[in-house]
Amino acid sequence: MNKVIREHYPASKLPDDLREGVNPGSTVTVTVTVEESNGSESRRRSLVELLETARRAPPIDDDPAARIRELRDEWDD
Repeated sequence: MNKVIREHYPASKLPDDLREGVNPGSTVTVTVTVEESNGSESRRRSLVELLETARRAPPIDDDPAARIRELRDEWDD
């Protein structure tokens, strides 16, 4: 979670909706906290699930070099 804190910030520079009820001549402390969206959390969970699935997958018995040779040889015919 990211957090930004500005102390002694001029209230006159605040947006209108935040300036409401605050004396424009005063200074304020502004704290902004970035919240994680559900989308990034679900993407992270999907990635973890994908990695777990890959770990559980049976090993491939196929020799990659042999498979490439076989594919290449198809073109020679």
